[in-house]
Amino acid sequence: MSLPTPELKVDAVMPPPEINPIAAQLAASKDPTDRASARILARYLDELMRVPGTNVRVGLDPILALIPGVGDTVASGAGVIILLDALRSGIPIPTFLRMALNMGLNFLIGLIPGAGAFASIFFKSNTRNLKLLTTWQAGHQDKVKRSTLHFYLGIFILFALIVLLILIGWAFYAWVFYSLIQAMAHALGLQHA
Repeated sequence: MSLPTPELKVDAVMPPPEINPIAAQLAASKDPTDRASARILARYLDELMRVPGTNVRVGLDPILALIPGVGDTVASGAGVIILLDALRSGIPIPTFLRMALNMGLNFLIGLIPGAGAFASIFFKSNTRNLKLLTTWQAGHQDKVKRSTLHFYLGIFILFALIVLLILIGWAFYAWVFYSLIQAMAHALGLQHA
């Protein structure tokens, strides 16, 4: 005995699956002047929530900075997307370098355990970069363009900066680790003066 099967209507349209609203907003933006990804990332990394009783806003960047080395790398990696958005809109290299310097300073500040995360609350490199991008685009709306050579030059600069920051970060933590080992060996009398 077989159970009756319900009739399937081939022409019936299934409702679309639920989409992450952030992903939907990013996917909908094709215009380089829209800055959807830059706005969203700056908000989540620097301005996500307000500290109760104050006007201070905190994002994921200082929270991730509490994880030495790794957290700063992840937060800076997300901040790179804002820089790519700037390159996509044709921002001039000097303004791009200011943005890259903001990201680099935020990374270096974040290397200081504890204090770096606290300082990152107030430095807000991603919000600074978004402001630089929107200020430039507001004054140069007619110059917003896509230049392949300009884009690849910016990518090269960005890649070099990322490699440099990673090397500095690893060297800093290697020095801290070596100094701790030396101090412990000295304290235990395992090292001759």
